[in-house]
Amino acid sequence: MCGRFVQSQVPNAYAEFFGVDEVKTEDLAPSYNVAPTDSVYAIAAHEDRRLLGSFRWGLLPWWAKDRKMAARNINARAETVASKPAFRDSFANRRCLIPADGFYEWQPREKGKLPHYIYGSGGDPLALAGLWASWRDGETGERVPTCTIITGEPNDLVSPLHDRMPVILPSAAWDRWLDPQVDDVASLQAMLGVYPSSDLAFHPVSTLVNKVQNNVPELIAPLETPAVDQD
Repeated sequence: MCGRFVQSQVPNAYAEFFGVDEVKTEDLAPSYNVAPTDSVYAIAAHEDRRLLGSFRWGLLPWWAKDRKMAARNINARAETVASKPAFRDSFANRRCLIPADGFYEWQPREKGKLPHYIYGSGGDPLALAGLWASWRDGETGERVPTCTIITGEPNDLVSPLHDRMPVILPSAAWDRWLDPQVDDVASLQAMLGVYPSSDLAFHPVSTLVNKVQNNVPELIAPLETPAVDQD
């Protein structure tokens, strides 16, 4: 799964990198520890234009009775995303890119799990494959845009840490992934392949990241002496 990631840049920086035509959101606070149900930036297409907006992380399909299921829908499995009721409508025509400076995975060890920060080897943001939906709160009438991150098989770099990783899309796939007119399930699922290990790098980090209350740049700093006994 992908349960924590980093979005620390201003929206205009992501907009420039991802070729966004218009930013449709106020700035969010930089986050080095994005957690489920937080607000995040995501990029979607509308009338042949790329728009960058803010979404709640944890997809709520239109038929959700309340917000409770959002925390369960932070990830969608690539293998079942086209058929699972919570995601299939969004997979058909509401796909997005979720920019991430990097993401965290935890390596099992004898005395606990050691978090690692995984990021692009060239330093550029990663394009996480996502879906979005617009949910209406039945009590307040508020429209709440939400999103989820698709996960798939890990590459050779991530597999020693976890048996899943977020699906990362290369730039050549962005146009087709965002195009709501593309609805061929087989071709879309074929895009959800394994990202090359050579395009990623990683290092262990402090277990301070384990607590969502901790949200400082030091969370992504390399841990010189790996340990799991920090609070």
